[in-house]
Amino acid sequence: MSPEKIARINELARIAKTRELTEAERLERAELRTEYLEDFRKHFRAQLDSTVVVRPDGTRESLRKAGENAKSSPKADGNEGR
Repeated sequence: MSPEKIARINELARIAKTRELTEAERLERAELRTEYLEDFRKHFRAQLDSTVVVRPDGTRESLRKAGENAKSSPKADGNEGR
């Protein structure tokens, strides 16, 4: 997302604190927020995909593979001891 669009999101946030946004401003803010969140998620996923877990024995495992292993453990789903 361009710095100009982020600046516009911030500008709309400042305006919303002082007065009610017009319908056009609310729509613009919603579109910009959606675009920002899509961009954030894309970059965050890419960062997670390139993250590596180093085990105590020195082996390296991608975070995605480590996360898949954790999902099958009882602690990962919050149902331990139930």
